[in-house]
Order: sequence, then structure tokens, then C-alpha cells
Amino acid sequence: MTRKYFGTDGIRGRANGVITPELALRVGQAAGLVFQRGDHRHRVVIGKDTRLSGYMIESALQAGFTSVGMDVLLLGPMPTPAVAMLTRSMRADLGVMISASHNPFEDNGIKLFGPDGFKLSDEVELQIEALVGAGVEARLAPSAKLGRAKRIESVHARYIEFAKRTLPRQLDLEGMRVVVDCANGAAYKVAPETLWELGAEVIPIGVEPDGFNINRDVGSTAPEALIRKVRELRADIGLALDGDADRVIVVDEKGHVVDGDQLMAVVARSWKDDGRLSQPGIVATIMSNLGLERFLGGLGLRLARTAVGDRYVLEHMREHGYNVGGEQSGHIILSDYTTTGDGLLAALQLLAVVKRLGRPVSEVCHCFEPLPQILKNVRYRAGQPLQEDSVVTAIESARLRLGNHGRLVIRPSGTEPVIRVMGEGDNRELVNQVVEDVVDALARAAA
Repeated sequence: MTRKYFGTDGIRGRANGVITPELALRVGQAAGLVFQRGDHRHRVVIGKDTRLSGYMIESALQAGFTSVGMDVLLLGPMPTPAVAMLTRSMRADLGVMISASHNPFEDNGIKLFGPDGFKLSDEVELQIEALVGAGVEARLAPSAKLGRAKRIESVHARYIEFAKRTLPRQLDLEGMRVVVDCANGAAYKVAPETLWELGAEVIPIGVEPDGFNINRDVGSTAPEALIRKVRELRADIGLALDGDADRVIVVDEKGHVVDGDQLMAVVARSWKDDGRLSQPGIVATIMSNLGLERFLGGLGLRLARTAVGDRYVLEHMREHGYNVGGEQSGHIILSDYTTTGDGLLAALQLLAVVKRLGRPVSEVCHCFEPLPQILKNVRYRAGQPLQEDSVVTAIESARLRLGNHGRLVIRPSGTEPVIRVMGEGDNRELVNQVVEDVVDALARAAA
């Protein structure tokens, strides 16, 4: 069955364009029916970020769930990983996050979590899609069995306490000056409060959401404001979350950005030393830098690579028993604690290492020298240019020239007619040349 609504991270699109009240209502009804298993009173938790359209989508989902007899617990603005955690903690049958992550405010999305706090499988998503398209009028609850809705006020404190408990009880952040950028998004309350309760001097930015300014010139995809503030205040560290706080980017005391690859390296080394790694390695995507792979190899650890997307990282972690994984973009998954990427928890793990070592962030987070990495996109109109003989030959030649001193990754975009060509290696000139050769071959084939 072809997917119509679900992508790699739930349903996402322009609010009131793709994500309409009608669609949200039908998704609520369909998901509610799929997750009614047994005779108990079923419940769903719903969280959201700070987009204006969140009110509309929340109300439509609430109507959908209650119409099929499911009780609704409304959490208000909360990070995506908090919704996943609270789904399990509150013994809910289903969890929903209304967010489009790092996208601008005009977009929104619907992410679903099962009772175990994990994102849904492809099979379950297809079941929901089938019901969304088929209509469920005959399966609506009778009047006496309609669901109820209740707003839960204590969720911020519950998540803050959960986050703090991922650190040793005796560890605090006294003496650390931390700038935290919450992207005017879902973590605008819980992230600064957590850091303050742990003893840090906290300077929050991006904590004045107005429905329109989520991710606008702030957050993990726009760290310039954080860099300026860290330098201005001579802070020890800067932390930038995205709109739904499932990713984090770090800025060191010198104002330099630290990406997810370096964060995974810090956690991997620390957890290896503490005997906390469940497998001798971690999981990342094909886009993580070769420097990370070599660094881990020097520690006797393996880097298992997956397709791009935190969903695929998590699937590999669960299947093969890893407890650390993530993406270069800052999605860090620590499965001892959470079922999805959690920017705040990843930041706390880093802060714990910095505090324990008593060294500046610039030293702690410079685990390896990233290899030069070049990424170019080739747009095409139709056909399968990657199957052209000239393109196949160019790719084979490029990989032979790089040998063991680099990598070449070719992948079609999942959302647009674009082929992405990424090369990395020890010799920047060679990498640039092989990428250009492949791009030229693709451009001729796509003409």
C-alpha cells in the first residue's frame, strides 16, 4: 500500500494546507480505533510545540479521539521526548506530539507514539492510513461512551525530575554559566528550569514564543544568536535546541559550534570508560563524519551506519542492542533513558563529563578532527539517472580514487527530485574533484 499521509517522521506539511482540522480529526479517530485493545478505559496524551496552528490541531485531534471513546490528557507545550516518556509513565495507550520540529511556524505535523513510547511501525501507520481514508462513521462511540478531555498541570515538573535523574544524584552544575536557546519552542520552560535546578547559572534565549517565532533566527538550525550570547557573556557553554527539543547543538566557550558527531564521541568515550555501553560501539547514519568512525576505532569501538533519519538509527539500535546512537544534526538517542532523540538529556550527559573533567568544553568536545566533507545536490526532471551507465562508471571510478582514504555517499532525496552527492576524505582537493566528476555525470544524464 502506498503511503499518502505518513512520512519518515509522522505526518507533516503546511498548517491548514496539508494539516487541516479535517485530517487531524480523522487521524484521531483512526489512531484511537487502532489502539483500542481490550475493555479498559483507553487514554491518549497529546503534547504540542508553540506554533499558532497547534491550538487548531489539538482541538481537532481531541474531537477525533473522544468521538471513538478515548479519554484525552492534554499536556500543552512539551518536548517530543517528554511526550514519549509521559505516554509510558501515565500508562496511556497512545501518545501524540503536534510539531514540525525545526520547520518554520507555517508548517506543523502529527507524530504518534505507541504505549511503549516508541514511534509507530510502518505496519501500524498503514493501518491508521487505511482507516483515515475509509471513514469510521459506523464505528463511532455511542453517546454514553464518548471520551473525556482533561488538561494535566503537573507535566513540567514530572519531565524535569525525570531529566535530572539521568545524572548521578551527587552531581550538580554549580559554577557553570550556561546559555540555553530554546528556539521559542516546546522546551522554553522545562530546559532552563532543569539546568537551574541542577545549580547552573542559566541565561535563556528563545523563550518568548508568540505562535509565529518558533525556530526564527534561533535554535539548533540558526545558532548565530547563541554564539553571540556565549561570547558576550563569556559563558562556559551554549546549548541550542530545536522547536520540539529532540535535538541539540552545542557552542563551546570560544563560540565554536559542536555538532552531533562530536557529542556522540564524547558520550561513547565516557560510557565506555564507565562500562555503560551495551555494545562495543554506537549507531549513526551514513552522513556522520569519517573522523568519528576513526576515533571510535581507536577506542576499540564500532560505528554502525544506517540510512539518514533518526527513525532508522533507533531501529538499528533496538534490533542489535545498542544504547547510544544519533545523527550529525544533533539527534542523540540514549536508549537507557528514552525512546527517541532528546536534546536536553544529551546536553546533560555532556555537561556531566565537562563537570567531572574540569576542562573547558572546547577541549572536551574536540575528540577528533573532522575530515573535509563536501555535499552537492543535482536536480533532475524524470527517469533514473543513477542507473545510467555513464553515472555508474563515474561513481565506481570516484570510489576507486578515494580508496581507504575517504567515502562517497550517493542518495536520492525522499521528498524532491534531487540526488545528493557527499564526499569526504583526507585530501580536500581529491574529494572536491571526485564529487564534481559524479555531479557532472549526473547532470549530463539528467539533462
